[in-house]
Amino acid sequence: CLRNPVEAFQRLEDDYIAQEFAPEPGRKRPSARLVSDQFGQSLATFYGGRVQEVLQHPRYRLHIVTSRGRHLLGREHSLRTPLGYFGAFLTNTVHRKAMGAWLERVVFSSQQAPLPFSTRDYRTRQVALSEENFNPALQASCSIPFMLRSVQDIPGAPPGAYWDGGITDYHLHLDYASDLIAAHAGGTGAAGLNDSKNAGLVLYPHFQKAVVPGWLDKGLKWRHGATHFLDNMVLLAPDPAWIQGLPNSKLPDRNDFLRYGTDLAGRMKAWRTAVSASTQLVDELQEWLRKPDMGRVGAI
Repeated sequence: CLRNPVEAFQRLEDDYIAQEFAPEPGRKRPSARLVSDQFGQSLATFYGGRVQEVLQHPRYRLHIVTSRGRHLLGREHSLRTPLGYFGAFLTNTVHRKAMGAWLERVVFSSQQAPLPFSTRDYRTRQVALSEENFNPALQASCSIPFMLRSVQDIPGAPPGAYWDGGITDYHLHLDYASDLIAAHAGGTGAAGLNDSKNAGLVLYPHFQKAVVPGWLDKGLKWRHGATHFLDNMVLLAPDPAWIQGLPNSKLPDRNDFLRYGTDLAGRMKAWRTAVSASTQLVDELQEWLRKPDMGRVGAI
């Protein structure tokens, strides 16, 4: 949503690869507070003076997904937070929707845009995204429990602790198909509309075939399959064989900060190698668009 998006993506790539979290004296790993403070400063620097470009974009609307703690998770605490997440894990194992007793989905949306998915699947709130709450909401959406601190009391939103939206919606396995179904049935979908033009496709560039619903579902393999929510989704994912050719035979991820430790140059080299290799994916997609081969299209 920024002007000159190619330039913005290049800066994001460079900044993300070069980031470093040096542990405080006497610690082997940086504290969650240090990572949060440093990450928050990075966001402020990156978007400084440019938030309105995002909020007032003439075409695109931004939805930032966060997870708001309830009850034991309503405030971050050294004892209550681990207990709360243990309770959420047990509850989620029994029934995903029941996890809403511990964590609710809170979506911050620009320009009062309706959500592009139905919320009948999980406890959800929608909050107006503004310049005042843009940075806190964005930081919360990336605040992985125990690795970063939660963001407390975001302006314009219900009070409480806000964490990474991936906890409730890890891979955004959301009910996108409600508008498609409603258009065919003559009813209303997620946006309360029944115009068939709203029943479009969802294009999802992803890093794997499976669209896992929640962070706590990672180990629950029976929830990794596609549901009717994804009936109108087109998912782009790299071939697992291609991933095997990357450094460490995997995509770069946050665990590399632990793998490489203080070897910043080593991690940066591995990540830049992966970025360079990804140009192959761009070339292959462009070639497919030029000459579509439906033999390479399969079910999610």
